[in-house]
Amino acid sequence: MKLLYFPGCTLKTSAKNLEKSANAIMEKLSHELKEMDDWVCCGVVSSLSDDDLMRHLAPLRSLIHVEDQGEDKVITLCDMCCNTLKQTNLRVKEKPDDLETLNAFMDKENDYKGTVNVYHFLEFLRDEVGFSKLKQMVKNPLKGIRIMPYYGCMMLRPREVAIDDAEDPQIFNDLLDALGAEIVDNPFKIECCGSYHTIENKDIVSKRAHHITNYAFERNADAIILSCPLCRFNLDVRGKEAELMFKGYKQIPIYYYTQLIAIALGIDPEICGFDDHAVDPNLLLKKKGVYKI
Repeated sequence: MKLLYFPGCTLKTSAKNLEKSANAIMEKLSHELKEMDDWVCCGVVSSLSDDDLMRHLAPLRSLIHVEDQGEDKVITLCDMCCNTLKQTNLRVKEKPDDLETLNAFMDKENDYKGTVNVYHFLEFLRDEVGFSKLKQMVKNPLKGIRIMPYYGCMMLRPREVAIDDAEDPQIFNDLLDALGAEIVDNPFKIECCGSYHTIENKDIVSKRAHHITNYAFERNADAIILSCPLCRFNLDVRGKEAELMFKGYKQIPIYYYTQLIAIALGIDPEICGFDDHAVDPNLLLKKKGVYKI
């Protein structure tokens, strides 16, 4: 089965390992992510204007292109892209006057008819594939690895576009259970990672990373699992930098959920792009005997 896929900008730059591991999983499942022929940046940066209708032009243009390709479903990997596309899709379906305005503004595009549904890759794995099927396919169980789920903001807020309960999400718990890992819960799992403050206020984000991950460190968690490229950078890179700010603190490995699924399914670890991480995830996997490196 081929499924139309909206990559977004980050998946082509700093989060290539998220995309490659997802594609490898789909191949293992006898599916294929077919990248859209014509996509543009989702425009994730929030508007500072009260009248933010024009901010929805970029995501709506991509939704139009989904329809142009004769599809009514599109899958995303990036939390921010998914959130942005879902919010625009919801707005124009609920507010026909806004849709009419946006369609009129894009006079060189076909009108959006509102037929598209946007899905996060995690939603597809949970609702279409089923974690029970993944469990049956596991070749390298993550047995003995204590992993803390981290959700951040964009997957769960606002509630109207969330893929799980905004206050008590369980999707990572259910996935980790299927992969054979031990779960370490964290009260900070839905707190913001610091977002784009990482550009100009690195120390603030390093402190946020410490605030979030030190809980896991103190409770002997081995690693953190997440899905957002910006969260990965902030907790991984800025978290590593926090070691110089907090005596006795040591950052633990950060994994995309797709990387852990790939490892558990017996996919070549080279696909996972672990070299891009500030804290080497391979050391933990070798220590726990998940696979030989």
